[in-house]
Amino acid sequence: MGLRNLQETVHELERIGQLVRIDTELDPHLELGLIQRRAYAKGGPALLFTRVKGCEFPMLGNLFGTLERARFLFRDTLPAIEQVMRLKGDPASALRTPISTVGLGRRLWHALPKIVGSGPALANQTTLSRLPQLVSWPLDGGAFITLPQVYSEHPSQPGWRGSNLGMYRVQISGGEYLVDQEVGLHYQIHRGLGVHHAAAIAKGQSLPVNVFVGGPPSLTVAAVMPLPEGVPELAFAGLLGGHRISVVRTLNGLLAPAEADFCLCGEIVFDQTRPEGPFGDHLGYYSLQHEFPVLRVNRVYHRPQAIWPFTTFGRPPQEDTTFGALIHEMTAAAVPSLVPGVNAVHAVDAAGVHPLLLAIGSERYAPYGKDLPPQELLAQACGLLGQGQLSLAKYLLIANGGDQPKPDVHKVDEFLDFMLCRCDWQRDLHFMTRTTIDTLDYSGPSLNAGSKLVMAARGPVQRELPRELPADLSLPSGFDDPRLARPGVLAIRAPHWQGVRGESAVDLADFCRFFSIDQSINRCPLIVLVDDSSFVSRSLANLLWVTFTRSDPASDIDGIGSFTQNKHWGCQGSLVIDARLKTHHPPPLEEDPQIVRRVESLATAGGPLHGLI
Repeated sequence: MGLRNLQETVHELERIGQLVRIDTELDPHLELGLIQRRAYAKGGPALLFTRVKGCEFPMLGNLFGTLERARFLFRDTLPAIEQVMRLKGDPASALRTPISTVGLGRRLWHALPKIVGSGPALANQTTLSRLPQLVSWPLDGGAFITLPQVYSEHPSQPGWRGSNLGMYRVQISGGEYLVDQEVGLHYQIHRGLGVHHAAAIAKGQSLPVNVFVGGPPSLTVAAVMPLPEGVPELAFAGLLGGHRISVVRTLNGLLAPAEADFCLCGEIVFDQTRPEGPFGDHLGYYSLQHEFPVLRVNRVYHRPQAIWPFTTFGRPPQEDTTFGALIHEMTAAAVPSLVPGVNAVHAVDAAGVHPLLLAIGSERYAPYGKDLPPQELLAQACGLLGQGQLSLAKYLLIANGGDQPKPDVHKVDEFLDFMLCRCDWQRDLHFMTRTTIDTLDYSGPSLNAGSKLVMAARGPVQRELPRELPADLSLPSGFDDPRLARPGVLAIRAPHWQGVRGESAVDLADFCRFFSIDQSINRCPLIVLVDDSSFVSRSLANLLWVTFTRSDPASDIDGIGSFTQNKHWGCQGSLVIDARLKTHHPPPLEEDPQIVRRVESLATAGGPLHGLI
């Protein structure tokens, strides 16, 4: 049987030495966030902070700090989840190996929530201001719930079958919110809550919403799981947790997990928004202040001995990296059912997840042909960009799985080499302009807006990737410090960006015009213009983060010998990506030096954090 609440989880992790109690008083304003990030970076245990400054509730950090710990929490159920995913990806496997499905029906029974009359979650009441006031980064606009489970039901289909459980950050203080009455609810585009909210607005009514914190760890994972629309996360939580999720009815008519640690009950106010944010987010920059819906809170409940789980976000990898890795493991077998011919996908964490998606497809249109351009790969790319959270991908690199050596989406360096060796920039670049992108991505012309680029690679190697700089390389004035960031990838320091948001910088075009297609620089198929080429060339992670979070394909890509023919853009020489910080980009996240010194002093020999961070 799986873990039924957070108290069982703490006990189990403590039993195996994967949880440490910290009894020194620590501040949820910046200190705990920094400690959690350092503990994650060290691969450390979960940390239970028993004395939180200004708060009666203990806080639990780094619960999902390692993939091994996450697997341990669900060790009894992960095989069943993977079995369900295999059946989705290959239904005929049940006929080939029927013995493998024995017992699956009993486990599927766990997917049905169990409605009960009462539960510990509603035993006590408190106020918003008495909750832990976690502020993760210096410029955050207030305190946030960072592991919320936001529950709503479709206005036309009440009940758990029409429900959505998502992880949408919740601002509980600061800004213009009425103290102890309102919180900010930030949900990004293509989220289930948005579907419910739109239906409520169409009816001219507020939308009841409950926000849960804690409870069975399966609920937290379910809230970030990219399930198909119409599949309730509560059902998946039961399947992953190995038991039916007990739920109780709250005063606003919605359900709440009986074993949750906290529950905020209220409704999204009809036709009202307030400024929400800023917030240090998972791309490694601040998500800026924007108008978002307001949740009017009518009740705040908590269970006896309630524990407040939390995480913080920042430049990857962070604790949410574990969620992504776990999701990849659980869903890998189901990928072939998404788009026929697609065998694997990987949203690259180091690039911020949505900015870069790698995929392996198939070419079956003309198996008798020789040296054909990408064909079915393009259809598969369109299919991927129409699939749920995958539709938020900004750069999609898709390779033919039939080519040798066979590409592997999880070996990002080798996959990039595979693409750069084969892509024909005159043929294999396909732009989608004036479309939607991730809410947290500020590279486009406005919020939620930007462009996409599909790069498709098929066939034999077209070029060898240089491993040293061209000996006769000469750069235009203002551009210097060229460095080979990877074989075939040239990082060049460029002047500080000056331009208009949504338009290409003048010096990007000037740079490309400086070169002719017969010059040696074109031996490098990809050139990235950056603010600091030393930093970018230091690691693959730096290259991925800078290149794909700081560029919009439509406005920040040019090339040597570029052309447009019948509305198709390409270039005869190197492809050039402008990955400088722009004036419309939010600032990268930086820690408060004073807080860093304070926390590091606690980690010295004899200190309460020694050996943990």
